[in-house]
Amino acid sequence: MTVTAPPATGLRHHWADLPDAVRDAVQDILGAPVVEARTQSGGFSPGVAARVLLADGGRAFVKAVSAEVNPDSPDQHRAEARNTAALPPHAPVPKLLGSYDDGTCVALVLEDIDGHQPRVPWEPAELDRVLAAVGDLSRTLTPAPVEAPPAAVGKTTMFTGWRTLHAAGDTTRLHPWAARRLGALAELESGWAVPASGDSLAHGDLRADNILLTEDRVVFVDWPHALLAAPWFDLLTMLPCVAAQGGPDPEAVFTAHPLGRDADPAGVTAVLAALAGYFVAHSLCPDPPGLPTLRAFQAAQGAAALDWLRRRAGHGLDG
Repeated sequence: MTVTAPPATGLRHHWADLPDAVRDAVQDILGAPVVEARTQSGGFSPGVAARVLLADGGRAFVKAVSAEVNPDSPDQHRAEARNTAALPPHAPVPKLLGSYDDGTCVALVLEDIDGHQPRVPWEPAELDRVLAAVGDLSRTLTPAPVEAPPAAVGKTTMFTGWRTLHAAGDTTRLHPWAARRLGALAELESGWAVPASGDSLAHGDLRADNILLTEDRVVFVDWPHALLAAPWFDLLTMLPCVAAQGGPDPEAVFTAHPLGRDADPAGVTAVLAALAGYFVAHSLCPDPPGLPTLRAFQAAQGAAALDWLRRRAGHGLDG
């Protein structure tokens, strides 16, 4: 299949660009000086994302951002620090080794995972590994072992895309199918919260750039968006991105997966409508600071989600 999503990239800074106070604090956490730092390009967070080698031979992963780079990113890092620290030791996530926060700049020091992101376009064997691991993750984190906001709270300001577009009354940039059904999409979207609810701890933002494959594990990274949701929530929300990155038909994958096959079809359609509306509406916004490919990435996800929704129209929309 064709890859329609651009690379997930933020404007990266380098380890050497960090203020001395931040680098000193990170090295204090690690207990040894950093002698080498390799900037990692994948992922949307702006700022520093580097794998570091220490003078004593140890390794770690360091991510840091300042409000001067992007005003929202420090709070995302703070949330990630809280969530990662609270996850159980057996969860397939990097361990948080420590963090630094001076009110403007936030740095996280995490376990370095010797692995690679899934290849894009998706390879069937790697996708099979990830899909199995998503099922295992849901079982491991059900019931949720830590406190997190319910999906109806965590996504309440995000899953309003069709209603926002309908209120604005401007359909000029929408797919013709969506433009003709904007009122119905807004109504369908409004019912997403109940079916999305549950007692599973969901990652909330699964994509290829938030996954690492090692020889024997699938590790899920970047946890600022963790929330309580239905056990199938992560599976559903990641599949439009998989499709936009050369993966298979999301409907076939979802309905064949243990998490998806027993999910209520009407509830799934409502959540999918909300997800599609989120991606489509946000893709029409200006680029946020430090994230030059985000809107194009959201547009590709939105197109994949909308295509999936069109083929599920019998569960909530006229065809």
